[in-house]
Amino acid sequence: MHTIRLKINDKVYDKILWLLSKFSKHEVEIINEDAEFFENQKYLEKELGDIISGNAQFIEMDEAEQRLENLIKQHENRI
Repeated sequence: MHTIRLKINDKVYDKILWLLSKFSKHEVEIINEDAEFFENQKYLEKELGDIISGNAQFIEMDEAEQRLENLIKQHENRI
């Protein structure tokens, strides 16, 4: 799969979105580059940098499962 980034004139923006909407989500996915997108991108770039530089901290699978189980127990009554 490929990703492209386009700068589209306002005059044709709706037409392009209409055309792209004709494809299934498996064929074309529209990724909105909003503030949340850029925050996530910045966070992930930092995390990757920590991994590459050897500064990342990892945990064992058992500990990750226990943390997840505790988190679920904390929030299971919210729904």
